[in-house]
Amino acid sequence: MSSIDDYVLSHIDREGELLEELTRDAHVNLLRPRMIAGHLQGRILKMLCRILRPRRILEIGTYTGYATLCMAEGSADDARIHTIEIDDEMEDFIRKYISRSPYKDKIKIHFGDAMDLIPTLNETFDMVFIDADKRLYSDYYDRVFPCVRSGGLIVADNTLWDGKVVSASPPDKQTRGILNFNDKIKEDTRIEKVILPLRDGLTVIWKK
Repeated sequence: MSSIDDYVLSHIDREGELLEELTRDAHVNLLRPRMIAGHLQGRILKMLCRILRPRRILEIGTYTGYATLCMAEGSADDARIHTIEIDDEMEDFIRKYISRSPYKDKIKIHFGDAMDLIPTLNETFDMVFIDADKRLYSDYYDRVFPCVRSGGLIVADNTLWDGKVVSASPPDKQTRGILNFNDKIKEDTRIEKVILPLRDGLTVIWKK
C-alpha cells in the first residue's frame, strides 16, 4: 500500500469493529481475501447509498458480506438488500458477520446462480452492485438492466482488473469478460457511466 493510500484511509470514516474483525478473519481463513471490497470501497458504497437512498438493492456476489454490510449501513431504514452468492461453502462465514450487524434485518441472502435467481426476486431495484464471475459481467448486466428503475445505479467492481485491461498479453477468460463488459457499456446509449480508478476499478452506471 502506498503512502497516499495510507493517507486516504487515515482521513476517511473508520470501517467499524465488525468489518475490521471480518477483514482479519478473511485474511487468516480464506484463500482469496483480496476479493473483499475493503475499507475505501466500502465507505464509497456506503456514501452512494447515503446519496441515492435506495430502498431496493441487489448485490451479485456476496463473498464475505463486507460490501453487503456497507450498503446496509448507508441505506434507508426500510431498505431491502438481496445479495446472491453462488458458493454455498461461504454461508457460515457470511452469516457469522451479518447476524451480528445492527442492519441484519435489511439483508436477504440467496445462494445459487444469479442468472437463475434474479428473475425470481420480482423487484425493481434502485441500485445494483456487481462483483461476481468476471466472465459473466455482460450477462449479469443484460439480466439485471430491465429490473433497474430509471435514475437507478449499477455499480461494477474490478473493471480495471489489476491493469490487465491494458495488458499486451492475450487476455484470459476473466480479463476478456471485463473487456467485453467495458466495451459494451461504452456503447450503451441508455446510460451514463464513469470508471473510478481506485483499487481494481469501480464503474458507476446511471440508467437514464
